[in-house]
Amino acid sequence: MRLGVIADDFTGATDIASFLTQNGLATIQFNGVPQQQEAITAQAIVISLKSRSCPVEQAVEQSLAALRWLQEQGCDRFYFKYCSTFDSTEKGNIGPVTDALLAELGETMTVICPALPVNGRTVYSGHLFVGEQLLSDSGMRHHPVTPMTDSNLLRLMERQSQGKAGLIAAPLLDKGADAVRDRLEELKAQGINYVVLDATNEQHLLTQGEALRDCHLVTGGSGLAIGLARQWATAQGDEDAETAGRPQGERAVVISGSCSQMTNRQVNAYRQLAPAQEVDVRRCLADVSDYARELCDWVAANNDGELAPLLYATADAQQLQAIQQEYGAERSSAAVEALFAAVTRELKTRGWQRFIVAGGETSGVVAQSLDVTAFHIGPTISPGVPWVRDIHQPLSLALKSGNFGDEEFFRRAQTEFPL
Repeated sequence: MRLGVIADDFTGATDIASFLTQNGLATIQFNGVPQQQEAITAQAIVISLKSRSCPVEQAVEQSLAALRWLQEQGCDRFYFKYCSTFDSTEKGNIGPVTDALLAELGETMTVICPALPVNGRTVYSGHLFVGEQLLSDSGMRHHPVTPMTDSNLLRLMERQSQGKAGLIAAPLLDKGADAVRDRLEELKAQGINYVVLDATNEQHLLTQGEALRDCHLVTGGSGLAIGLARQWATAQGDEDAETAGRPQGERAVVISGSCSQMTNRQVNAYRQLAPAQEVDVRRCLADVSDYARELCDWVAANNDGELAPLLYATADAQQLQAIQQEYGAERSSAAVEALFAAVTRELKTRGWQRFIVAGGETSGVVAQSLDVTAFHIGPTISPGVPWVRDIHQPLSLALKSGNFGDEEFFRRAQTEFPL
C-alpha cells in the first residue's frame, strides 16, 4: 500500500506531510505534478497544487493530473487535502474536485473531515468551529477570496457539488470504529455521496482512521491523516521516518509575508530577539533588483548572531488596508512576492541553505525561487509545520501557513533543531 495525497496549496501539503511523517510514514512532497519519473522509496507521496482559489476547471484538471501520476507511482489509497477552515466558495473548489476524483476512481462516496482539534478546528453536529467560534463568526467570514459565511459542512458541500451529504455525529464516533463502518455502509445504501465526520478531539480522528483504513479516497484537513497514518504505520511504518528531512546548512534567514494575526504576533516577538528589517512596498514597486541586493547585504551584515535575521512584509489589519488602498491589493502583493523571490535567489547564490518562511503564498514563492521541486519531510516544529530537506540540493526549509505555530515559532525553529 502507498498513500497519495493531493493538496490544494503548498503549506497545506507540508501540513499533512508533517502529520504523516510524525505518525510513522516516511513521506516525500512534490511541488506540483512531476514532469518526470522519480525514484521514490517513501510510503506516502504528497503533491502540492495551487488549486484552492483558481478557476474550477483548472482545479479539476490539476487534481486529476496529480491523481493519475500518483497511480503511476503505485498509490492505491488517496487523500484530497484542503484547509481546516474549508476555504471555498459556493462554486468550489472542494466540491467539484471531490466529484472529479470520485468519478475517476469509480467510487460513489467519500468523507468530509476538515477537523484539526490540536489547532482549534473541530466539527460538531456537522458545523465547523474555529476555537470556540462557528466558522461563520470567525475571521474567515471576511476572507477576501473565500469568505466563509456558513458553518454547516453539509450545506456547504451540497451547494458546490453534484451529490448528497450525510453526517456521522460525535456520539456515534464515541462508540468506536465498527459503529462508524456500519453507518458508512448504511449511508452509502441511501445514496449519500459525502459523509461529514464530527471530530471534537484526537480520539475521534483515531477512530476515523481505523474505520477508513481501507477506503480508496478520503478528503479533509490534515487531522484525519493522524488516524490513517497510525493505522498503516502499524504494519509498515518507519520508526525513524523524520531522519531524511532533518535541517542542514549553516546560514539561515527568516522571511515573513503573511499578515495573519498569529504571524503578526510571531514577528513582534522575534523582533525583540534578532535583527529585523521591514520591507518597504514603495521600494518593491520601484526597483526590485536593487532593493533585493540591498536587503541581502543587510542579511549578510546581520548574520553573526545566535538567531537568523528577519525580513518581513507582515502588517496588521489597519496597515494592510492602508497599503492596499494606496497601491492596490494585487499590485502590492505581487511586488512583495517578486522581491522575496529575488532575495531568495540571491541569498542562495551567497551560500544560504536554511529558510524559515511564514505565509502560504510566500512559502510557494520561496520554494519556486530556490528550484525546490521535491523534499523529504523532517521533524515537526509546531503542529502541521515540519522542517523539510530538498531531495536534490543542500537546502532546508520551514514553511508555515499564516496562523500556524506559537509566538516563539521563529526562535524554536532554530534553537530546538541545532545542526
